[in-house]
Amino acid sequence: MDFDIEQLKKKIIYRSNYRGTREMDKLLGTFTKKYIDTLKDNDLKDLEKLLDKDDDCLYNFYKGLKTETIFELNKINKLFKNFKYNNE
Repeated sequence: MDFDIEQLKKKIIYRSNYRGTREMDKLLGTFTKKYIDTLKDNDLKDLEKLLDKDDDCLYNFYKGLKTETIFELNKINKLFKNFKYNNE
């Protein structure tokens, strides 16, 4: 599959910053900004999959709360789960 990595990065940045809830906009936007330029192609695809999840599910996963959604064991989900967000 041939795709433009820079176009994918732009899409991911947009989707991470415009979620629907201000808290998730900030959390995912900050997370994406920190890691996007260090990720490989497969990691970017995994990040795109993570962004497909709804905000409640992502918040519960991030906080270690119960969620009905199964999250794959991959680098992106581990980075997100362990991400320290300082909202000051």
